Amino acid sequence: MAVLRLGPLLRYVDEISATVWVETDRPCEVHVRCESGAGGAERTWQVAGHHYALVPVSGLTPDSETPYRVLLDGEQVWPLPGSRFPESTIRTPAAPGGDPDEQRLRVAFGSCRWAAPPTDAHDPVGPDALDTLAAALAADPEHQRPDLLVLLGDQVYADQTSDATARLLATRRDTSEPPWRQVADYEEYTHLYAESWLDPEVRWLLSTVPSCMIFDDHDVIDDWNTSAAWLTRMRATSWWRERVLGGLMSYWVYQHLGNLSPAELEKDELYGRVRALPDGTGLVREFAAAADADPVCARWSYRRDVGRVRLVMVDTRATRVLDEGSRAMLDPAEADWLREAVLADPGAYDHLLIGSSLPWLLPNLIHDAEGWNAALCAGARGARWARWSESLRQRADLEHWAAFPDSFAALTDLLVEAGSGDAAPATVCVLSGDVHHAYVAEPHWYDGTRPTSRVLQLTCSPVHNSIPASMRAGFRFGWSRLGRRLGHALARHGRLARPSIGWRRTGGPWFGNQLMTLSLHGRAARLRLDQAVRGQGGGARLAAAWDERLTGGRGV
Repeated sequence: MAVLRLGPLLRYVDEISATVWVETDRPCEVHVRCESGAGGAERTWQVAGHHYALVPVSGLTPDSETPYRVLLDGEQVWPLPGSRFPESTIRTPAAPGGDPDEQRLRVAFGSCRWAAPPTDAHDPVGPDALDTLAAALAADPEHQRPDLLVLLGDQVYADQTSDATARLLATRRDTSEPPWRQVADYEEYTHLYAESWLDPEVRWLLSTVPSCMIFDDHDVIDDWNTSAAWLTRMRATSWWRERVLGGLMSYWVYQHLGNLSPAELEKDELYGRVRALPDGTGLVREFAAAADADPVCARWSYRRDVGRVRLVMVDTRATRVLDEGSRAMLDPAEADWLREAVLADPGAYDHLLIGSSLPWLLPNLIHDAEGWNAALCAGARGARWARWSESLRQRADLEHWAAFPDSFAALTDLLVEAGSGDAAPATVCVLSGDVHHAYVAEPHWYDGTRPTSRVLQLTCSPVHNSIPASMRAGFRFGWSRLGRRLGHALARHGRLARPSIGWRRTGGPWFGNQLMTLSLHGRAARLRLDQAVRGQGGGARLAAAWDERLTGGRGV
C-alpha cells in the first residue's frame, strides 16, 4: 500500500480550481475528492527516487468552502486517522465582477522559518508563528483565517541545520569535511522539507490555506549570489555544484511548481516531460544546471490575480547580473517581465502586492551603507577601497536592492508608474522579509510627485528564528536620526547621487516570531502584525502588536 510521505499542500486556488501537492513513498495514482463532487487525479512522477504528484482539482464553486480527502490507489490517507485537526478544506474566492462587498482577501505573510523542534523539546528561539497560527485556527472555527499564505523566502535552511538533521547527515558522509553540517545534495534537501513540513500544525495549515512561495538565500546558502567575486569563490570549492543543483532541483519540485496555475502547468514543457518519463531526474538536473549557468534559462517569478488583488512574486536571487560594471538585481529579461506583470490591464486590480524576499526600503543607515559599499566596490575610491569593500560586502550581507542602485531606482520608478493615474490601485505594497525584524515604511518624493496609490514597504521577519541583541540595536540605530546622518556621510564619501525618494518608518521596528496580515475589502486595506508569545502553562498565542487601517473603507 502506498504511503503519504509529505503533504498534502494546498497551493494554487482560484474561483473554480485548485492544485494539491503530495509526496508518496512509491508510484501510485493520487486522487483528491471533495464533498461537493469536485476533484482530480494524477499519476505520480519521480525525481531522484522520490515520488510526487501535483493534482489539479476542478469543478469547484466560487465563494465556497468544501472539505477534501486524499486517496492513494483508492485508499484514503488524508485526513490522518484520529487527527486532532479539523478537516482540510478548499476555500474559493468570489467570482470577479460580482458584488464589491464580496471581494475580500486576507493575505498573511512572513519569511525565515527554522523548522520547529518537537513539541516536547525546548525551543531556543521561542514559539513558531506558523505553528501558533495553526493552533489558533484549529481550536477556534471563528478565528480569522488567511485566504492566502505568502512565504517570502528561507522556507528551509540548507546552511544552518538542526542537530537532528546533522545526525542524519553523519550517517551518509563525514560531516567533519566540507560542506560539514550543511546539506550537500538533493537527497539531503528532501530531508529538510520533511523536517519542516511534517510539523503537525504546519502540515495541517499548509493543507487548508493556499500558499505562494519564493526562495531567498538560505534556501541555498547564506549570501547566495552576493557578487561576482563571491560566486567565483564558491565555484572553486569541491561541494558547491552539488549544493546549488540540489537546491534548484528541490525548489522546482517542492516550491515552484505549486506556484503555478493549472493552465500554466499545462504549458510548462519541463513539467510535461518529467511526468511522461519513468524517472525525470536527468531532465530536472539539466534544467537546474542551465538555470545556474544562465538566469535566462529559468523564470522563478510569477503573477497571481485573486479577484481584484494582484500579487507579483519577484525572484531577487537567481536572476542577478553580478558583473561589477553592470550589476543588477534583475537581468534585463526579468526586469521586462516584472514591468509587464505589474502594468498589464490597468484598472483591473484594487491592490498591487509585490512579493520581494529582500526589502525595497531598508533602515536609512543600512540603505546608504549598501549604496556606499556598491560604489566603492565599483572603484569610486580606487582599487584598495574596492578590495576592502568587497570583503565588507560579503561579511556584512550588503546585497539588498540598495546594493544595486540602478535596480533600486528602476523599481521605485515602476511603483510610481503603477500607482499613478485614474486607474491606479488603492495601495501598492512591497511585501518582504529577510532582515529579522518587522516594520512599515512609507516613501516621499523629493520632486513633489504624489502617486494616487498609497505606496508602502511592509516587512515581516522572522516566522521562527532569532536575532542577536547587537543586531537589534543596529537596526534601531539604522532608523534613528543619528543613523540617517551617518548614512548621508557615507553617501557623500561614495559620491552617490541623491535618490528620488526619502522614507520614514511609520510602524515598528518589532522583534520576535511574527506574521503580518493584509485584510483587503474593495479598495479598503488594513494591516495587522501578530507575534507568537508564550502563554500561561507553556503554550503559545498570537498577540497583536499593531493593527491599523492603510486606506479608508468599510469592512476591514
